Amino acid sequence: TTASQLLDYIGRTGKYIIHVEGTIQLTGMHQVKSDKTILGVGTEGHIKGGGFNIKSASNIIIRNLRFTDSNDDAINVQDNSHHVWIDHNDFSGSFDGLVDIRLGPSYVTVSWNRFSNQDKTCLIGSSDDNGSLDLGRLKVTYHHNWFDRTNQRNPRCRFGEVHVYNNFYDNPGSYGVASTTEAKVLVEGNYFLNTSRPTSVQEGSSPEGYLQARNNYFNNSDTTPETRGVAFDP
Repeated sequence: TTASQLLDYIGRTGKYIIHVEGTIQLTGMHQVKSDKTILGVGTEGHIKGGGFNIKSASNIIIRNLRFTDSNDDAINVQDNSHHVWIDHNDFSGSFDGLVDIRLGPSYVTVSWNRFSNQDKTCLIGSSDDNGSLDLGRLKVTYHHNWFDRTNQRNPRCRFGEVHVYNNFYDNPGSYGVASTTEAKVLVEGNYFLNTSRPTSVQEGSSPEGYLQARNNYFNNSDTTPETRGVAFDP
């Protein structure tokens, strides 16, 4: 129920299930060590003003929390972390990204979350020059998320193998899913509402990625999303 308790337990070595109740005010990013489940309980488990940094860690679940107004990212997964599950959370209003996955993580699942009130939502791969670390990694799944009027990066991918399925795109401003810089992205079974660019295979100065789209539903949206080549078989 307090910031000091939360930071104590997420920074400990060993296996913990950490229940969060009420609003906890943080500043900046705070490292979560391996073997942690951070679980919102009751009607309100709320992380406000700061976020979690999952760095060189594994076996982490973050579930049933609300993240608002982070002065950086809400969650940053980086530095070869693996086996991370981000599930049933509500994210909005971060200064940078809501959930960024960069610098070689793998086996990350982002499921059943709501993303709202955000420009740059979810980034996979931070740089076009990072192939030596990211190639063969960045294996990520997004499923059953609600992208609620988020502008871009829903997600935006570099290098990785990314499966984006059964998500709801609700009035995204710029685009839905982007594949760049050797990424292989399968966009499958999603619902696009009022979406002028459901997919993109080139953004900014990044070269094109690979993207396949199948069995998606388009409501007042472009029914011919951008595709390129063969992605991968999840």
